[in-house]
Amino acid sequence: MSALAELERKLQAKEARIGVIGLGYVGLPLMLRLSEAGFSGLGFDINQAHLDRLNAGESPFTHIPDAEVAQMMAGGTEVTADFSRVRDVDAVILCVPTPLDKYRQPDLSYVVGSLEAVAPYLHKGMLVSLESTTWPGTTEEIMQPIVEAQGLVVGEDVALVFSPEREDPGNKHFTIRQIPKVVGGVTPACRSAGELLYGAIVDQVVPVSSTRAAELTKLLENIQRSVNIGLMNEMKTIANAMDIDIFEVVEAAATKPFGFTKYTPGPGLGGHCIPIDPFYLTWKAREYGLNTRFIELSGEINGRMPHYVVDGLVARLSEIEGKAIRGAKVLVAGLAYKKNINDLRESPSLEILTLLKGMGADVSYHDPLIPAIPGTREYSDLKGMQSAGVADQSWDATVIVTDHDVLDTAAILEASAVVIDTRNVYGADHPQAGKKIFVA
Repeated sequence: MSALAELERKLQAKEARIGVIGLGYVGLPLMLRLSEAGFSGLGFDINQAHLDRLNAGESPFTHIPDAEVAQMMAGGTEVTADFSRVRDVDAVILCVPTPLDKYRQPDLSYVVGSLEAVAPYLHKGMLVSLESTTWPGTTEEIMQPIVEAQGLVVGEDVALVFSPEREDPGNKHFTIRQIPKVVGGVTPACRSAGELLYGAIVDQVVPVSSTRAAELTKLLENIQRSVNIGLMNEMKTIANAMDIDIFEVVEAAATKPFGFTKYTPGPGLGGHCIPIDPFYLTWKAREYGLNTRFIELSGEINGRMPHYVVDGLVARLSEIEGKAIRGAKVLVAGLAYKKNINDLRESPSLEILTLLKGMGADVSYHDPLIPAIPGTREYSDLKGMQSAGVADQSWDATVIVTDHDVLDTAAILEASAVVIDTRNVYGADHPQAGKKIFVA
C-alpha cells in the first residue's frame, strides 16, 4: 500500500492522529472539533502560559467555555511546545498568524518559521495543511520547497493542501461543523486526502482545482466584505453631513428582497482578516503589473474611520460642552474588535485611544471582557492599561466603539456629557439623540 493510500485509510477509520500548530482563535476551535469528531489530537503552541491554561481545562477566550476545553483535554488531546512530536502525527495543520509588516507587506514569518521547525520531523504518509490566509501561490511556492527539501515528494509521499479558515469568533449561529470547508491540493491525490480529513469534521467540503484557487477564495470573501464596509463607511460620512440617519437608511434599504446585502458602518475595521487580507492580494497583484485601486480605496476609507470618529468627538465636545480635547476626560467603551469577545486584534479602539492620547486627552477605556491591554506590536505604549469603571468618574465624552451586550449603556449615558455612538446602540429615537448622543 502506498504512503498516501495508508494515510487515507487512517483518515477514513479515524485512526489518524492530527496535529494543529497555533492554538489561537482558529487553532483551538479546530482542536475542539477534531476531538468532538473522534480524532486523537496533538496541539502545538510556543506560548507556555497558554498551554498551561489549556492543560488546566481553562479557555483563554471568552467565547469558548472552560467546560469545552476541559472535556477535550479529558478525552486525550495533548498540547505541547515540543515541535519534534510532529513525528507522532499523521496530519499537521498550520493555523498561525499572517500579519502585515510595518510597510504593509505580507509577513509570512510565522508560516515559514513553523514549517521549518517541524520540517525535520515530517514523514511519509502525512498530510500538511495550511489554513492561514495568504496570497495565491504560497502553498506551492513557499511551503512545497520546504517539505520536499526533506526528501519527500508532494503528491506521493506527502499530501500538501490549502484549506482556508472561516472562523468567526463569537458567532453562535455557525460552528466549524456547519461552515463549508474549501480544500485545494497541490495534486489530485493531495486534495483527496484533504477532502477525507475535513470531510470527517464538517458537513460540506468544497473541493477546488488548486491551492491557488483556494487561497484566492479566502481573499475574495474578505475583500468583498472590506469593500462593502468601506462603501457603508463613506455613506455614513455623507449622511452625517446631510443630517440623515445612516442606520435608518441601511435598515430601509435592507427591506428590498433582492439585490441588496446589508452592511453597517462603524468606527473602522478590526480583527485579523478584514483589515489585512486585501493587502495580501494587492501585494501579489503587483507581480503581474496590476493595480488594485478599488481594493486599496476601500482600505483607505476604512483605515481613516478612527480619525473621523475622533474628529466628530472633538467637534461635539467643543459644540456641546465648550471644551477642548486637551485635558478632557474621555472614555472609550468597548476595546474588542467585535461584540461579546475578548479579541482586540487590529481593533479600531486602539487607534482611537492613541489618537486621543496624542491630542492630550485624559483617556481611559472600559471593557469588561478585557481587564488589561496586552502587548501588541503596533500599540506597545498601551500595554498594561486597565479597564476603568463607567461610574469611576464623570466623563466629558464617551465613545462607544464595541457594543458588547454587557455594556451598561444607561450608566454610560448618565456618566457622560457627550456620547459618540459608532454602533447605533441608542438609536435615533432616543430622547437624547442629537442632544447628548451623536453618531460618528
